[in-house]
Amino acid sequence: MIPFVIKGSKIEVSTLYKKQNENCSLVLSPEIKKEIAENRTYLETRISEPEAVIYGINTGFGSLCNIKISEENLEKLQENLVLSHACGMGDQVPEKICRLIHLLKIINLSHGRSGVRTELVEKLIELYNAGITPLIFQQGSLGASGDLAPLAHLSLPLLGKGKVYYEGKITESEKVLKSANIKSLKLKSKEGLALLNGTQFSLAYACIIVAEAKSIFHLANRIAALSMDAFVCDIAPFDHLIHDIRPHPGQLITAAEIYEYLKGSQIRKATLVSIQDPYSFRCVPQVHGASYSAILHALDVINTEINSVTDNPNVFHREDKILSGGNFHAQPLALILDYLAIALAELGSISERRVYQLINGDRGLPDFLTRHPGLHSGFMIAQYTAASIVSQNKQYCTPASVDSIVSSKGQEDHVSMAANAATKAYRVLNNIKSLLAIELLTAVQAFEFRRPVQSSVPLEQMMSEVREIIPFLEEDRLMHDDFKKAETLVEKWIVQGVL
Repeated sequence: MIPFVIKGSKIEVSTLYKKQNENCSLVLSPEIKKEIAENRTYLETRISEPEAVIYGINTGFGSLCNIKISEENLEKLQENLVLSHACGMGDQVPEKICRLIHLLKIINLSHGRSGVRTELVEKLIELYNAGITPLIFQQGSLGASGDLAPLAHLSLPLLGKGKVYYEGKITESEKVLKSANIKSLKLKSKEGLALLNGTQFSLAYACIIVAEAKSIFHLANRIAALSMDAFVCDIAPFDHLIHDIRPHPGQLITAAEIYEYLKGSQIRKATLVSIQDPYSFRCVPQVHGASYSAILHALDVINTEINSVTDNPNVFHREDKILSGGNFHAQPLALILDYLAIALAELGSISERRVYQLINGDRGLPDFLTRHPGLHSGFMIAQYTAASIVSQNKQYCTPASVDSIVSSKGQEDHVSMAANAATKAYRVLNNIKSLLAIELLTAVQAFEFRRPVQSSVPLEQMMSEVREIIPFLEEDRLMHDDFKKAETLVEKWIVQGVL
C-alpha cells in the first residue's frame, strides 16, 4: 500500500479522492505525534486542578452540561457517550464513504487541538490500515454538535463493538479485531466527545460529490457537444466573442470546450436548418457554466473544512486555554451541499431536454431514433425515464439548510441539517450519471443517421468507445441493459476525470 504521511500540510479534495482509490496506508509524522502528545499532557494537567469544570470532559453533554462528573467516572462517561449516541438508522452508508469519514476523523484529530492521546489516533490508523471500516448509517445527524450518531458508529470498533466492513463482508467488530490481532481501546477523558464532535460525515459526502461533480461538468460538455452535432446545431453561439462580453469563468470554459469538441466535424459543412437552436443546445455555456461556478465555490468551502478542527471544546496548549465554541456546526457544508445538488440537477435537467429534442423527429432524424417507428418504439421511453429522474432531482433539491429543529432540551436550538443535505445531494449525483448515460446513448444513436458524415476526432473516439459495448439499435431490445452499460462507461470516465 502507498504510504500517506499526515504531517500538518494542507490536504485537498483531489488528494483525498486519489488516496481513497490508491488504498493508501496512513502514517503520522513525528512532528504531528509530538503536537498531539503535548496537547494531551496540557489537558491532563488542567483536569487535575481541584476546581476544574470543563465542558464534556468532566461534565455531562448538551443540556446536561452543568452536571459535574466525578474523576473515577470520567472514562465511563466517554464510553457511555459513544454507546448512547450510536443510534443511527436508515440505509447503510456506502463503504467507500465510511472509509473516507474514518480518514477525515484521523486528519481532524491530527491537528492537536482536541485533547486526545496519540494512542487514540494511532488506533484509528491501525484500523484504517488493516482495512477495517466502521459500518455507519445515513440517518441520525442534525449537522450540529457534530455528526453525532454517525460518528458514534465510527467510534464503536475502537471499543470492540458495532459492525464493520471487512474483506467484502459486514462483520461484528469484536470478531474482526480478534482475527486481525488488534486490541480494543479504553477511552480516556475528552476522547469520546472528540470522536463524536465534528463534521466528518457530511464532509465525506461533500468530498465525493464535489470531486465527481467537477469531472461530470467536463463530461457533460463533451456529451452535449455530441448531441449538438447530431442535431446539426450552429457553432456560432460558442464563439468566444459572445462570452468575452459576459465573462463568467464557467461560461468561458464551457464555450471553449464545446467549440473545441465541434471543431473539425463535417457537420459544420452542412446547411443549417434553423437560424437559432433551442436553448438546451444554444445556452449550454450559460447553464453548464453556472453549475461549474457553483461547483468551484463548493470546492473552496470543502477544502477549508478538510483542514479545519471541528470538534468541541478545543484545547490550545500553547495559549493556555480550553475554549468551548461551535466549530461542530456544519452550516457551511449544509449550504454548499444544497448548492451542489441544485447545480448538478441543472446539468441533468438540460440534458433531458436535449434527449427530448433528439427523439422528436426533427431536423431529418426519425421519430424516436428508430428506422421503423410504430413497429418499434426506439428511444421513446428513454426520454420518459430521463424525465422521471429529472423530476426526482427537483424533489431532492428542496434545501435542507433552511430547516432546523430544536434538540437537547433547547440547548441545541439551531442545527444545520448538513447530513440530510449530504445524503440527498449524493442521490442527485448518482442520478446525473444515469441522465448522462441516457443522453450519451441517445446522441450516439442519433448521429448514426448522419452517416457517412464524420464528427470531430474526440467525439468520434467517444462514439467508438460506446459502440465497443453497445451496438446500434436496429430494432427494439431490452433497453435497460444498454443504458446500464452506458452508465458504467460514464462512471469510468468520471473517475478518470478526477484521477
